[in-house]
Amino acid sequence: MPLHVPPAPAPALRTVLTALASPTAVREARTPALLCSQGPATPELPLPVYVLDEITPAGASATRLAGWRFLIRCGERAVAAAETRLTPDGWVFSHFFEGPYITATERALRQADTMTQHYQPRLLSVPALYMLTLWLHGDCGSDGTTGHPAATDLLVPLAPAPPGIAAHRPHRVAELLPVLTHRVTPAPLLGSPA
Repeated sequence: MPLHVPPAPAPALRTVLTALASPTAVREARTPALLCSQGPATPELPLPVYVLDEITPAGASATRLAGWRFLIRCGERAVAAAETRLTPDGWVFSHFFEGPYITATERALRQADTMTQHYQPRLLSVPALYMLTLWLHGDCGSDGTTGHPAATDLLVPLAPAPPGIAAHRPHRVAELLPVLTHRVTPAPLLGSPA
């Protein structure tokens, strides 16, 4: 298996397990698939979630670790996800959710698992484009809490991807970052009206 999934911080996992055991937390989540699921719900595939806060015209980016996401499996499939976030007091449960990114994440992980090169999977969110990618980081020895996208790392846009960006097609960071830079850079003003 070429994917080296980093272990989530133990306190982050505990908060998800506590939320899953709380009927109130599950009921208030308003995730129909989680409410209707039969059998035990288990958190799997913890992935660190990074946010790409800024893309400069030069292409430089600033990323930060925003939390850990766990796919919630009931039986044979993931039906929801749970997200945790880091606060000054430590890791806390944030929320449950469902939607297209659950199946898109599973699909991208299966696709990445067939590659020959070894990677550490992460998620990279690009809020300026309403975009989420599977980030395949080349430093498999990292604990998942540090690092920036290297030029040779891969980004796999998850469906639904922004118009003009193919979902589930791996791109080297060096190839995709200029496209993202172009998308988020405002067009220059051509002068004032006469």
